[in-house]
Amino acid sequence: MSIVRMNRRAFLRSSALVGAGLAVPTIFTSASRAADFCNAPTGSTVTLGFNVPQTGPYADEGADELRAYQLAVKHLNGEGDGGMLNTFKGSQLKGNGILGKKVAFVTGDTQTKSDAARASATRMIERDGAIMITGGSSSGVAVAVQSLCQDAGVIFMSGLTHSNDTTGKDKRRNGFRHFFNAYMSGQALGPVLGEAYGKDRKAYHLTADYTWGWTQEESIKAATEKLGWKTVATVRTPLGAADFSQYLTPVLSSGADVLILNHYGGDMINSLTQAVQFGMRDKQVNGKNFEIVVPLFSELMAQGAGDAVKGIYGTANWDWKLEDEGTKAFTKSFGQEYGQPPSQAAHTCYVQALLYANACEMAGTFNPEGVVKALEGFKFDGLGNGPTLYRAEDHQCFKPVLVVQGKENPSDKFDLMRIVKQVPTEDVIYDAAMFGGELGPVNSRC
Repeated sequence: MSIVRMNRRAFLRSSALVGAGLAVPTIFTSASRAADFCNAPTGSTVTLGFNVPQTGPYADEGADELRAYQLAVKHLNGEGDGGMLNTFKGSQLKGNGILGKKVAFVTGDTQTKSDAARASATRMIERDGAIMITGGSSSGVAVAVQSLCQDAGVIFMSGLTHSNDTTGKDKRRNGFRHFFNAYMSGQALGPVLGEAYGKDRKAYHLTADYTWGWTQEESIKAATEKLGWKTVATVRTPLGAADFSQYLTPVLSSGADVLILNHYGGDMINSLTQAVQFGMRDKQVNGKNFEIVVPLFSELMAQGAGDAVKGIYGTANWDWKLEDEGTKAFTKSFGQEYGQPPSQAAHTCYVQALLYANACEMAGTFNPEGVVKALEGFKFDGLGNGPTLYRAEDHQCFKPVLVVQGKENPSDKFDLMRIVKQVPTEDVIYDAAMFGGELGPVNSRC
């Protein structure tokens, strides 16, 4: 085993320990810096690391993410119909891999746990030579892996992460997010809720107890209180709870007439289903029909919750029923490959893979220094959301946000949400300094 490989392993292990709260000194030797940049590919292939929840409460999203990544690899390597390579405006991709190298990949299971996600990312970087890590369906995971990748000298293209912190106080120069965030959900959803339910409402929040839930609660609370709503209570719930009855029981005696579920994935399916089983949607409180809101929604969650989603408002990053050419191309390719339409998790992960590959082509190198420069301030279109900007100041993408609602009479199990409104980018954009943090320098060294 080479000195370079040994030093890299020591570094990554020490980085993981530091993330767990243990300070471990790291020693760099000149040998560890011998390569131009970390995991520089020397053969005919380049390896990407797909780190997704294959088990745990967000496993449904993870499975669809992995499907999307595998499809992206096919398209990048010139196989299949090319999907959104045919509609991507601003692209230099040729369908011959990345910079002429065939794309290979390895996978890991985040388990929707930060420690497990860091361990699997470390393995892919250290053992498998992954030059870029992407994926995840939890903001806690995204923040942890983004920090690891920054320290490890590779690019992180986050998957489904919605916390304001990912491109806020926890942003890193080596990390990029295509998915929207909690603040954008609040800005888009607030006015629609005001029109639908009025401005004299009392809200009760149940919130997933980690970075995404906290910032989602904060954002939707601010947006609804701006309308005139009063917040009755905010209650934190553990990630992966199967039974929410102890959290739901106090709601109807609280005086609240709206329940806001800041939950996602399996947690949202369970909490919403149980709330409906408790008869909440059949109640009247304060002379008003009791309502339930799910600020971050997806078709996969709707499938899991069934009839409980009917009439429920929320927001989405993307929906396969959009009429733009990129969406049509991706939905067709994904449907032919897997026999079902793609979720928003699949979409954002597919797009992130293409955006990384294209940045390498634009830069003419896999070196993170060049990739970061190519992505910062990059404007593109044809990837399913309309004109999009990767803002240089915080590495957050800006594009229209969808307000969606569960359909009362869906045509089939894949058509459970209707698009209520496409909120323009200018209505959800914000100052890059709002959520704090510093990008810091690019790191390309192991």
